[in-house]
Amino acid sequence: MYTPKETRYDTMNFRRCGRSGLRLPAVSLGLWHNFGDEGCLANMEKICHTAFDNGITYFDLANNYGSPYPGSAEENFGKILRMGLGAYRDELIISTKAGYEMWPGPYGGMNGSRKYLMASLDQSLRRMGLDYVDIFYHHVFDPETPLEETAVTLDHIVRQGKALYVGISNYNAAQTEEILAIFRELKTPFVVNQPSYSMLNRWVEEDGLDAFAQKEGFGLAVFSPLQQGLLTNRYLNGIPADSRVGKGNTWLGGMITPKLLAGLEALNAVAAERDQSLAQLALTWVLRNPAVTTVIMGASRPEQVLDNLAAANAPALTEDQCQKIESILAEMT
Repeated sequence: MYTPKETRYDTMNFRRCGRSGLRLPAVSLGLWHNFGDEGCLANMEKICHTAFDNGITYFDLANNYGSPYPGSAEENFGKILRMGLGAYRDELIISTKAGYEMWPGPYGGMNGSRKYLMASLDQSLRRMGLDYVDIFYHHVFDPETPLEETAVTLDHIVRQGKALYVGISNYNAAQTEEILAIFRELKTPFVVNQPSYSMLNRWVEEDGLDAFAQKEGFGLAVFSPLQQGLLTNRYLNGIPADSRVGKGNTWLGGMITPKLLAGLEALNAVAAERDQSLAQLALTWVLRNPAVTTVIMGASRPEQVLDNLAAANAPALTEDQCQKIESILAEMT
């Protein structure tokens, strides 16, 4: 039976999610990749245990996570909970999402309807063997469903006791402002928006979502902080055959240019000056933004969890380092 380390809360930095009462670890674990049926369950379990042993309490899922079929990540996480991690349910923040295509027909496609959201959450709870999730997200803005319908459904799910908080994902500032007004009227416990954000993907700054989050008091739980592996040492010496780009299963291949590779080398030099890896620097850079509550990382092995965790307690970037990074990033565009 799994017994977590007694020291699991000694070093993790927990951040308040906006102005809510919820605090999340600075680094969280996402189960987007590597938790489907193509992976090894024992390795998945070890990743989750390593995360929790080191203060990562937030496990982020979605109905469509997993390969070769959507939902397999939730099923495997349910097995991990039943094998021992679930004994610590009250110490865990577990989230799932609905919004993208899941099953055939008009009620399982990409949408934000009441029919789809409620059916999907019931399926997710069954797959994980849970009575409730801590955060339930609408995964992507749906222009064809009235936002009021989506918001009222999320509110109803909380009132049913199937979620404690609600969130949204992939909503820009204007879309967030519109649904936030409805949540405020309903008194829905909306606490977080989950956007992509990295050194190479700064749309939340350009859009003003991060400033809006600070002003209105909700958190940002950001995903893809390593830009699908670009901001790691994987591509510093070319494209490895076993990488996502090398296997041809990612859109990132078109981004890799001599200018980008030169920029990665320069960023890696800044990281080395700080005794960090490039990945750790990228995570530290994202966490510098005061609107960010937590950075959601992926992992294919336990060692990656430990490597990325070092960014949670790394010294803050100095003003000179921030300026140097900005200059490098400007040269990369």
